[in-house]
Amino acid sequence: MFDLPLDDACPTIPALFENADWRVAADGLEHRETGYFIARDSITMRRGDLWEWPMHLAEKSWCTPRSFREAFLAAVAAFGVSADSGLSQSFAVAFGLVAGAGSRRGDAGFVALGDLVRPKSAGTGAIRKRNGAGEPRLAARRMGPMADQRTGETGRQRVAL
Repeated sequence: MFDLPLDDACPTIPALFENADWRVAADGLEHRETGYFIARDSITMRRGDLWEWPMHLAEKSWCTPRSFREAFLAAVAAFGVSADSGLSQSFAVAFGLVAGAGSRRGDAGFVALGDLVRPKSAGTGAIRKRNGAGEPRLAARRMGPMADQRTGETGRQRVAL
């Protein structure tokens, strides 16, 4: 059995680019806080004409659009990948600059795709429309005459006019 110090067993790979959230190394792109890793070989994955990673990371609540975009573009440049118009479209579709009512603004006005498609939980302050106390609820519509609960037979109701 070998006893190696931890520093010798796991040498650190020098960073090609770093910002507050992301680190680009020779083997890929890594989120510094969560450890989420995008391998160098998978950077160019596509969903049709759009790039996969901007679309995928938009669904993550912990992903800050501005820092991810900055790091992703640095990775594309560092890895010698040619960026096409699909890349800018991918960021626009995924993170879009939305400032609509009820949306949670992210960094620089971005709203993550996940926030748009994921229903808001009760803890986030989402207000559910309810009937007011003075507003009666409509009775459920019934088809045909009511059946007696004991016998199951339908009866006729007589109304005096």
